Amino acid sequence: MYQRMEKVVVTGGAGFVGSHLVDRLLADTRAEVVVLDNLSRGRLTNLARHQADPRLHVVEGDVRDAALVTQTVRGANLVFHLAAQATVMGAVEDLDYSFSTNVIGTFTVLRESATAGVGRVVFASSREVYGEPIELPVDEGQPLLAINFYGASKVVGEAYCRAFRRASGLDTVILRLANAYGPRDYGRVIPLWIAQAGQGQDLHVYGGKQVLDFVWVDQVVDALLAAGAADVALPPINVGSGTGTKLMDLARRIRLLSGGRGQIQIVPARPVEVVQYVARIDRMRQLLGIEPPADPLVHLDKLVQSPVALAMR
Repeated sequence: MYQRMEKVVVTGGAGFVGSHLVDRLLADTRAEVVVLDNLSRGRLTNLARHQADPRLHVVEGDVRDAALVTQTVRGANLVFHLAAQATVMGAVEDLDYSFSTNVIGTFTVLRESATAGVGRVVFASSREVYGEPIELPVDEGQPLLAINFYGASKVVGEAYCRAFRRASGLDTVILRLANAYGPRDYGRVIPLWIAQAGQGQDLHVYGGKQVLDFVWVDQVVDALLAAGAADVALPPINVGSGTGTKLMDLARRIRLLSGGRGQIQIVPARPVEVVQYVARIDRMRQLLGIEPPADPLVHLDKLVQSPVALAMR
């Protein structure tokens, strides 16, 4: 995979995880990289460092546009489908956009990829598909019992991946991502709290009982690349650290790294949010060859200490 003249498409490639994936594809492979992004969350500045690279082509458009998707995936060997309404609260705020982008958009990418003879589609799913887990850590065999609209949309996306794989032979790989963090993210808990703590504001913890699995963005990119390059069919794979982090401990750590200003306040829980999730990562280790660090938040200080790292809007 990733040989010279190979065409790789990254939907959502101007976004947080997508732009890091594009960085690696251009740095470590010889492939032509095509980004399709409607810039609802993505930003062209995330790709600005590559503007002189002739192998990068950026298409501003939407995965719900079948004609545009057809044109974009034509001749592609590999599609990384990351384009999505990618936050739990964002789905609550705009249910129609979340459904149409995450369900219809995913269906469109799969259908047009199958028609075009794409070799493989790697689908960025989410740990939200599990809902509140039956037990921890969560292995890939646990039932998909999403409790919020975002998770439900990813469950449907996964179902279409399986359906197209069975009906048309399209090779699809499902990666269920834990809570990714790193540069260029915004609007989620870590970048929000870092920005607030840096300004001396209080940090609000919803409910105070959350235990979640955080994973550095470079590890997510490692998983995506390994899934794209694997020479065998792959089952759904959790991508995470395998370690639970209490959100209260995360808030304390960010507050300490930021100089200890502001307070930590527990506020009422939001019913759409999963309280506990820790990934079982045996498949990630065995099938993708990825070993996470002992401390999943080992890179947190980089974000706190570098004002430009957050790239907040």
